[in-house]
Parts: sequence; C-alpha cells; structure tokens
Amino acid sequence: MARLDSIDLRLLRVLVAVVEGRGFAAAQTQLNVGASTISNHMTALETRLGVKLCQRGRAGFKLTPEGELVYGETQKLFAAMEAFEFKVGALKSSLRASLALGIVDNTITDLSAPIHETIGRFTRQVRDVQLLVECRPPNELLREVLEGRLDVAIGSFPKLLLGLNYRRLYEETHLFYCGRTHPLFDMPDEQATMEVLARYPVISRGYWASRDIRHIRSERKFANVNNMEAEARLILSGAYLGYLPSHYAQHWQDAGEMRPIRPAEMNYEAPFEVVYGAEALKRPGVRRFIIDVLETFGQPVDLEPATA
Repeated sequence: MARLDSIDLRLLRVLVAVVEGRGFAAAQTQLNVGASTISNHMTALETRLGVKLCQRGRAGFKLTPEGELVYGETQKLFAAMEAFEFKVGALKSSLRASLALGIVDNTITDLSAPIHETIGRFTRQVRDVQLLVECRPPNELLREVLEGRLDVAIGSFPKLLLGLNYRRLYEETHLFYCGRTHPLFDMPDEQATMEVLARYPVISRGYWASRDIRHIRSERKFANVNNMEAEARLILSGAYLGYLPSHYAQHWQDAGEMRPIRPAEMNYEAPFEVVYGAEALKRPGVRRFIIDVLETFGQPVDLEPATA
C-alpha cells in the first residue's frame, strides 16, 4: 500500500463501523448500506492492504491479529485527522477562540480536581470556542504540548521538559492496594512487611519509570500499564499489587473488592500541575483558560504580561 487516498479512507471507516458494531449487522444501520456491500468493502480493503483483517461466518465476527493492528492504527489516524481539522478550522476566523486541552485519565472522581468547573467558567467567558479535549498518559501530554498539538495539559508529570511552564494546582493521594482474592487481602497490616510485599508481583506504571517497582523492591515479575483503568483491573484480578489514586479506588474499596495495604505508610502525594508552552500566553483564549484554571484551584494568578 503506497499511500492513502479517499477510497482507502472510506474503506477504513467501514472497518471501524464493523469493529465497533461487532459485526456486519449493526454496521448496516450506521453506514446505511446492505451486508453484501459491507462485505465487498471489507474484501476490497483486505486486497488493498494485502492482509486478512477478520474472520466472518457462522462463528461470528472476529479480527485477526493483523486486523487488530490495522484497527488500532486507523483509530490513531482518524484522531490525528480530527485534530488537524480542529486546528485548521480555528484559522478560519480570528474572532473564534480554540483550545486543545490534555488531561490525564480518571481524575473525574477526585473532588480536589474540579476541572469541569474550569471548562464551564471558560466557555461562559469565551463565546464560540472550539474545544478539543484529549486524555493521554502524562509523558504523551508533555510531548504534545511541547510540539504544539496541545495548548494546555493538566496532570501529574514524572518528567520535566525544557521549554514548558509548570504551575502547581493540587495534590492527589495514592495508596497501595490489593484485590479481594489476593493472599494479602485478609492479612493484618502489621504482618504485611516490606519483605512480605516483595514476594508478590507489583504493577509498574510505565510513565513513572518503574518507580513503584523500585519502591517495593519486588522479587517477582511485574506487569506494566499506562493508565489507571488497566492497573485497577489487574489489582481486582487478585494477581497483582499496585498504587491507585484513593479517590479512584474508593468505589471498589467500599464494595469490598480491594483494600489499601498499610495506608499510613504506603502512600504518597502526586503533584498535579497545569502545563503550557512559552507562546501560550500570547493567545488570548489560551491565556484566559490558564487564568481560569489557576483561579478555580485557588492558585495565585501571576502570569507574565501578554506580548504581541
């Protein structure tokens, strides 16, 4: 496949509709075409790419490993196209404000993080604003702010990149959890020493550069994740120990599905910051949003004067 054209993009949209509909039947309604047409489009896409994308028949619809890869890359492609359209669309009128905002995942349950209040305040002040909101791992957010694909990001960032401005907003409490079926679940905290914890697999969050593994000094193999939902699932499995934000884990703790181990000792505070590039304050809309963030979180608004 040398390069994409408009036909390829239409065929890829058919693939997305089929995968998200889990088969041809649901995709017919979304695409407003018959099953035979969808089948022909899928065959044409497989021919164009030179790989088989799915198994279809009486056993149902299932992506092949190659199909999984193509579907994943297609999602990235369409996300990039939407971001492109957003950025270019904002150029049509100098009167229309635009804001590309990045947020780390699973902060909505944190009462200390009223980011939605900031967005509400901002949109009430800046009319006809175009918003693009992305949820990404911390390192990806920093890279996209640095490269100009995002205007502002809010998160806890284990690495600092030169060329970006960081303003502290609040701190998020993390505790060390085990699931209900884990051997340590019913063990009293005084018996769960560091030596005992080191015998069990621990989850490493990739964006923290194995910080959790070094802290626990686990002697067992560990799992690596890049978001909180993946970590929560592994903890709930009973096979792994790991850190989670306490606000995010509270639901499962209340339900008796997980518990924090030695919370008085096995805890830390993750600093959350708003990050923006050196040129951000020159754009009135972005500057207004940064001010709204700082005011929402009760932080001093002492930004540099805007320059032309």
